[in-house]
Amino acid sequence: MQTTFQPTRIFVVEDDPVYQRMVNYIMSLNPDHEIHLFSSGKACVQHLHLQPDIISLDHSLPDMTGVEVLRQIKNHNKDIGVIILSGQKDISTAVELLKEGAYDYITKDDETKNRLLNTLSNIKNHISLKEEVQTLREELNEKFQFKHTIIGDSPAMQKIFSLLEKAVRTNILVSLSGETGTGKEVVARSIHHNSDRQKGPFVAVNMSAIPKNLLESELFGYEKGAFTGATTRRKGFFEMANQGTLFLDEIAEMDINLQAKVLRALQEREVVRIGSEQPTSFDARIIVATHQDLAVAVNEGRFREDLYYRLLGLPIRLPPLRERGNDILLLANNFLDAFVKKNKLGSVQLSKSAKVKLLRYDYPGNVRELKAIIDLAVVICNDNLIEDEDIKFNSPRRTSNFLSEEMTFEGYKQLIVQHFLEKYNQDIGVVAQKLDIGKSTIYRMLKYQRLPT
Repeated sequence: MQTTFQPTRIFVVEDDPVYQRMVNYIMSLNPDHEIHLFSSGKACVQHLHLQPDIISLDHSLPDMTGVEVLRQIKNHNKDIGVIILSGQKDISTAVELLKEGAYDYITKDDETKNRLLNTLSNIKNHISLKEEVQTLREELNEKFQFKHTIIGDSPAMQKIFSLLEKAVRTNILVSLSGETGTGKEVVARSIHHNSDRQKGPFVAVNMSAIPKNLLESELFGYEKGAFTGATTRRKGFFEMANQGTLFLDEIAEMDINLQAKVLRALQEREVVRIGSEQPTSFDARIIVATHQDLAVAVNEGRFREDLYYRLLGLPIRLPPLRERGNDILLLANNFLDAFVKKNKLGSVQLSKSAKVKLLRYDYPGNVRELKAIIDLAVVICNDNLIEDEDIKFNSPRRTSNFLSEEMTFEGYKQLIVQHFLEKYNQDIGVVAQKLDIGKSTIYRMLKYQRLPT
């Protein structure tokens, strides 16, 4: 898309005709500047609808003081860069104007030209940086829109999207559950970037990755000298997430002795750094996640019941990939396109047999495993076409803890058939013989799977 060049619009407000011509000349040295000349504060204020980027403002105008004009400019748009030009070197006045939002205070003397050009350059750099940040923020918001970040159109995922839309309307605590690899951190980041806290920090903490003896100091922070090695004061994760979102992943792994302090922090919205007695308030949205059943952990005495109820909030269970039907192919193509683009490869396609094989697998590693499978398939395929033999399932099988799965009887039968189809390279005749069932039974089971056409 072609963008239209926008000149830097500058107001020169000066009642002295000679000085006005001089400032106009200095500003016009750059042909990309659009200059508007005014001889009074009132005239300047009346034309603020033109949305100037920069205003050079004489402090001593016949109708208004520089402070009065500056205040009206800032009330209209606080981002306008205002340069005050004054015939007096009055430090107290300069300080007052800078406090009111002036970018610089320049005395009219032999150095005016150089200082004015330098300040002009600094303001333009500042404007350019702000525009770049705004563009990046808009791109980030677009990137993290739910439908862009979380791929899927299955009924299971439509329910998730509905819950996520509700989650971003308030600051309710969100508790994410689901098997490892279902994308809990991706969902947490999407909630943050679609909420009114998107300009604040997103702090992600994997509770299982931090040693138990360090977790308290990492969460709550510490004062200098609180313990050996504490050479400086350090904020904890709760404070770091102030005005943003704190994501506590694998919350069930937290030591039960620390859970009481976390409960108090969540209730009181304040923490006490190690080595201090002074509480520090924080304002952060909390999102927690676990692949375990917290209710079971409570019954087993590994998790506090009061903390369990505090963390319920809005519960969202992320479905495993095996429950998402044709989302498998949507995700596979998304991962395929991303890998090809990143590695600057030509177009790569999935064959029909590869799609069938992908749909018949149960993905114990979920979305994370699917990505690894696709990345490998792109590398080893020939002629830019991924065939079924390029799809490698290398995950440890879960047959050893088969009965730990909570499925319907039909679900168990489906899993058994899938396992043997993978083992015998999709040979339905061999699988029927090994399981002592008719081939028609297998065909009937496959018929109700959503296969690619």
